Amino acid sequence: MDFKQTLDSKIADYNLLNHPFYQAWSAGELPVEALRSYAREYGAFISMMPEGWETLNDAEIAEEETEHIDLWADFAAGLDTTVTEAQIPQVKTLMETADELFSEPATALGALYAFEVQQPATAQSKLAGLKAFYQLPKSVEPYFETHSHNEHEAEKLLEYIGALPSDSYPTVVQACEKMSAALWDALTGIHDAECA
Repeated sequence: MDFKQTLDSKIADYNLLNHPFYQAWSAGELPVEALRSYAREYGAFISMMPEGWETLNDAEIAEEETEHIDLWADFAAGLDTTVTEAQIPQVKTLMETADELFSEPATALGALYAFEVQQPATAQSKLAGLKAFYQLPKSVEPYFETHSHNEHEAEKLLEYIGALPSDSYPTVVQACEKMSAALWDALTGIHDAECA
């Protein structure tokens, strides 16, 4: 499982739980307008997730991800907004990065892993923040409730990566690092636009 340690070490440099945006969220210090911006902008990226799984010919998870797009729409609606096309440059870059990496199985594996392996911890943190500090409708919670105990996707990705020829590992690792950086930068873009 050396490749898992290598992937996790790349992600650790961009651990989203350490990002000022998520830290402010979990402390109840984000303005609701910043949550709205996040729901609108990041939702455009969330809507791309089925594509990555389709590249892996995993129809089951692709369908699950399509259902999660609806949960995200409920999150946005609970904040009185809707998912729109990304406007913030770093979110646009994240989407371009995802589009590029989701086009080939090896890069899709690395990119999806960078996102999915962090989801349970970030979802738990965001859900706790929403419940403790924000008086919002319950409809904002199901997306994060679902993902706070959603480890099976990262586990499945590791199985797929393990089945690759070992000379594909550097491509997977590079894609993982690229996606991790793009995810971090997208949060920075939203944070700078709303909290500067």
